[in-house]
Amino acid sequence: MPKVVADISVSLDGFVTGPDAGPELGLGRGGEGLHTWALEPDAVDREVLDEAVDATGVVVMGRRLFDIIDAPDGWNDEMGYGAGRAAQPPLLVVTRTPPAEVRLADRTTFIVGGIRSAVAKGVAMSDERDVVVMGGGHTVRTAIEAGVVDELRLHLAPVLLGGGTPLFTGAGPRSLRQIHVRASAHATHLTYRLD
Repeated sequence: MPKVVADISVSLDGFVTGPDAGPELGLGRGGEGLHTWALEPDAVDREVLDEAVDATGVVVMGRRLFDIIDAPDGWNDEMGYGAGRAAQPPLLVVTRTPPAEVRLADRTTFIVGGIRSAVAKGVAMSDERDVVVMGGGHTVRTAIEAGVVDELRLHLAPVLLGGGTPLFTGAGPRSLRQIHVRASAHATHLTYRLD
């Protein structure tokens, strides 16, 4: 059975975007530092990225993130899932209202039944590779709270954003089991098992 992995970059102060994130400024003000590890990888970052992309069968994301990657300046043949790897796994987008037009229509399915439905569909579609819930922050948090995530992978960037989209707003107490840590020049890559 495929593993469900929530995978997201986060600042030292707990934000997955900087302030004023939106369609025109996807990572918010100052948020670019969250993805330096993927966009300017050293050998460790490259290995982490390659392993994750190779293990991904299906990607689940929220509508706000999809609107950013589907925009004209979003993902393309050179930059996409896995940064410069530009992999093209099937995308399942959790939304209440699918858009009328989609640039990435060839690989996108809209799921109106919520995060549980999206993850269940991803597991059914996957070829035993991981179902990756990649964001945004609300989608990752909702998946964890729904109990559908097996592992949480955080890419802890050495930046303080001072505001933006927090990853764990209002989360209840929970213990995780740390199963892997790798440090690079740009991030500390942490993997936790959710029991």
